[in-house]
Amino acid sequence: MIDETPVLDNHLHLDPDNHRGIDAVEDFARLGGTHLLVVNKPSWHLGVEADAGEDFRPVFERTIEIVEEASEVLEGRAWPVLGVHPGLISRLVDDRGYSPDEAREIMQGGIDVAAEYVADGEALALKSGRPHYDVDDAVWEASNAVMRHAFEHGGDLGCAVQLHTEASEDLTEVAEWAEEAGMERHRVVKHYAAGRLEGPTPSVMSDKDRLERAAERGDPFLMETDYVDDPDRPGAVLGPKTVPRRVRWLLEEGYDAAVRNAHVETPARVYGIDTEATLE
Repeated sequence: MIDETPVLDNHLHLDPDNHRGIDAVEDFARLGGTHLLVVNKPSWHLGVEADAGEDFRPVFERTIEIVEEASEVLEGRAWPVLGVHPGLISRLVDDRGYSPDEAREIMQGGIDVAAEYVADGEALALKSGRPHYDVDDAVWEASNAVMRHAFEHGGDLGCAVQLHTEASEDLTEVAEWAEEAGMERHRVVKHYAAGRLEGPTPSVMSDKDRLERAAERGDPFLMETDYVDDPDRPGAVLGPKTVPRRVRWLLEEGYDAAVRNAHVETPARVYGIDTEATLE
């Protein structure tokens, strides 16, 4: 721990079979990290080419297993975030010949299965979104339909939904869609966010410029690395040691309130978790 504060990485991936897995968690813990939200890797990265919602179940089960192992290493604990990566739609349509509507049905089916784990208390939140790259109108509409389907589950279950979307500092319309589905907009989390965001809660990538901007604004925010745990992309995004290092830096710079915001107050507000009470 760092100055007795919980330290949460809100979005990272672990590959227990093909890369570092628990070794990455141990790196995080050694530098003072205490809590993790582990998002399942894209299904095809785990060798699953889905044709129906049930095909995602092994991906979710394996993620839950690695989260249980991670919790044994941490002073706090880890939680699973389960869902369907929005980039799957391009794989289904462009590579496998499905229509956008067929792809939508497969992906919504995966969200349905993920929601079962949230309902049973085995997962904390859902993951959805839409492509961060240019797609045609039919794929865009289908992707938005998948995301709105996740919001319906979020509303029914009272859980958060993490989003992978295009880069933006204003996703007010998306937050409004969530509210229409019965969610509170602060339970919508934009992963890979900059230091400013209108609409959802930003999960800020932990580089100093973005964090300083978020800290100065004083709005609710989370911190993440989006660590991908991929041997083919060793330098992609940020490593598992980054969040503890950035928390230490924020405290040295006098941003104590921002650290509490990101690691205690906002996790409680968004997910209903108590990062202080779950410390050993």
